Amino acid sequence: MVHIVDDDAAIRDALGFLLRTHGIASQSWADAESFLLDYRDSMRGCILLDVRMSAMTGPECFDVLRGRGCRMPVVFLTGHGDVPLAVDALRAGAIHFIEKPPHHDLLLSAVREALAGDLVAQQEIAHRAELATRIEQLSPREREVMGLILEGKLNKIIADELDISMRTVEVHRSNVFDKMGVRSAVELATLLSKQG
Repeated sequence: MVHIVDDDAAIRDALGFLLRTHGIASQSWADAESFLLDYRDSMRGCILLDVRMSAMTGPECFDVLRGRGCRMPVVFLTGHGDVPLAVDALRAGAIHFIEKPPHHDLLLSAVREALAGDLVAQQEIAHRAELATRIEQLSPREREVMGLILEGKLNKIIADELDISMRTVEVHRSNVFDKMGVRSAVELATLLSKQG
């Protein structure tokens, strides 16, 4: 879904039509305030955000969205070639800054890049959540054993450090691997390296 926020009805209609003809769904708002009222964390896709609107500006709206934790990619649209504003927007995390009227291919390319970026970000969030769930299923002792496995320590060393038997370490190691869905210490390290 492309969320179009622009105070020019003709631009909103033209953008909606262009996206529709290329199989991309969109929804429009006439001002930043209306969009912010409707905004939900569950929204996905990207935002086409006009820079200069009558009340709240696009950059002000962008700041509010970032303050709320919104990470949807933003493409700024402007009828004014304001280079310092473009630089600031890109530094703040916008992915593109396009002058109106936008060249269709440039706009579609930016939108597709933004939508793909949002999909990757959502997949990463889902992966981290799944990993956190797996880690929560470990007992405190299994977490201790996992930490020592990740340090590259052998079962005998782990048993000595934790003052438990080798057999107990083997059981904990097996439980850690089962719960984390891996078969080796290398796979475990690789899996957890993707967490951060």
